[in-house]
Amino acid sequence: MTSFIAHTTVDCANAYDLSEWWKQLLGYVDLPDDPNLPGHEECMIQRPDGGHQLLFLEVPDVKQVKNRLHFDLRPSERTRDEEVEWALGLGATQVDDLRGKWGPGSGWVVLADPEGNEFCILRSAGEIEAATVPS
Repeated sequence: MTSFIAHTTVDCANAYDLSEWWKQLLGYVDLPDDPNLPGHEECMIQRPDGGHQLLFLEVPDVKQVKNRLHFDLRPSERTRDEEVEWALGLGATQVDDLRGKWGPGSGWVVLADPEGNEFCILRSAGEIEAATVPS
């Protein structure tokens, strides 16, 4: 039998604050039977449909180097650029901008959450489809 990924864990300094930030960014929610509260050292959030779960776990170490694993986010309600602006408005910081690097409409933007964990915002499915439709 093979294994499967039960959830994704993010090491952090403040589990509650970071889980609340990611809930806003992703539209995730607390588990119905396990609400997160200030001071909790472990905070689990999930997609509203009960799908993917993220666990924020307080650890004593501080982030020191680039992530070896990161999230690539594909916007479902906005364009890539609108999603980047929205995330920046929530407190993300821009790390790198690779928009257009491989031609018009290509690329992504690398951002970091309030604790410095990098993630990328890709083009939306609609943007990709529009770029592949012959004119």
